[in-house]
Amino acid sequence: MLIGLAGSGVALLVGSLVLATVLGVAGRRSLDEAATNTARDISLVVARDDIPDPLPASGAQSVQVLDASGKVVAASANADRLTALLRPDEVRRARTGETVGVPGARAGESGRLRVVALPVTRAGERRDSSTVVVAVQSDDVEHAQHILRTTLLVVAPLLLLVMGLVAWWVIGRALRPVERLRAGAASISGQGRSERLPVPAQSDEIQALAVTLNDMLDRLTHARERQRDLVADAAHELRSPLASMRTQLEVEQRVGGRTELTDGVLADVGRLHDLVEDLLLLARVDSDKVDPSKAEVIDVPTLLADVSRSYAGGRVAVRVVPSTAAAVAVAPPIELRRVVTNLVDNAVRHASQEVVLSCAAEDEDVLLVVGDDGPGIAAPDRERVFERFTRLDTARDRDAGGTGLGLAIVRELTDRFGGAARLTEHPTVQGRTPPGLRVEVRVPREGSPRVHHHVADDI
Repeated sequence: MLIGLAGSGVALLVGSLVLATVLGVAGRRSLDEAATNTARDISLVVARDDIPDPLPASGAQSVQVLDASGKVVAASANADRLTALLRPDEVRRARTGETVGVPGARAGESGRLRVVALPVTRAGERRDSSTVVVAVQSDDVEHAQHILRTTLLVVAPLLLLVMGLVAWWVIGRALRPVERLRAGAASISGQGRSERLPVPAQSDEIQALAVTLNDMLDRLTHARERQRDLVADAAHELRSPLASMRTQLEVEQRVGGRTELTDGVLADVGRLHDLVEDLLLLARVDSDKVDPSKAEVIDVPTLLADVSRSYAGGRVAVRVVPSTAAAVAVAPPIELRRVVTNLVDNAVRHASQEVVLSCAAEDEDVLLVVGDDGPGIAAPDRERVFERFTRLDTARDRDAGGTGLGLAIVRELTDRFGGAARLTEHPTVQGRTPPGLRVEVRVPREGSPRVHHHVADDI
């Protein structure tokens, strides 16, 4: 809009200057034509050698008849009878049809004079030996052009300002529904199935656009629900066969003894079982069956200690750093435990020797940290790994036994109960950054206004 107004302002200014120039040229041309017509009339009289005294002149015109030597032969009442208005070189230029500008002082006037001349033949003289000279004062035209130019230069900015204000008001009013649509689109988080764009009351193109976009959102929601239901149904149907296979393999190991084949198949079945459980959980999250309004007060240090005990005697040590202050969060207990468990599972799979859990109260949040000393994740990939089934071509790959959904579940659950999760590197110690990955999860702290705000938004 600003570019359009600037362009309009430049066009208006240029147009004003062009208008003033054109009017000035037209005014001077009108003076020249009137003077030329007078010169023609006088030349007819001079040609008959019937020269009146004084010569007739209209308005502010001054008329002289010069002989071949440039002396004044006759003049109008307001013209000098002794001194010619034009010098010899100016006479030659004027006789060719050029309008000559001379000082008004030559005629006893102020300003400038525009002078035209016509050659004429008097009786008994050589052909075109005499010259009829007509001068007219151009001050009125110049003054009018100056006033017009000044007026336009003053009025144009004011007019531009008024145009800008009107355009700003009109365009702002016209785009207000578009801004509401934009704000509505920005507020759609994808968490709620009923989120739609606001539809303007006025029946116009914007309303039609909003209705069309909402119809598209309905179709996308239905398609997503069908896809989610398909995944949930398939995962649910797989639970029983997988449980049966697992039981049969475990019985086979007890009866017939453990073999490399049964161990491998049992591990794969266990992994399939974990994948099915993760898919079912994501389906529950997508269908809004994870209710953030069921949040409870949770002592995070106690939760970390409880989770760490289930990893005792494992390949790597899982250690909890004692909290120096109370760290009480508000979240659905089952979902928060699942978040911590997924993070510890991920860290244990990739850690070299140790996984460290810690927490601390910070402003409105409880900061929960899970760190490992494994290969880590490159900074460009740290956000991408929260996507479902993301695999990186690094040491953190499928061979570690994950389902590819652990971090996706962490992100989905933390978003649902008003938290946030991010991957980062360990803090620098003595100029050196320790190896491994650090996962930070922020959970609303007890008493935080974000708790009530987030729960109210989801109810």
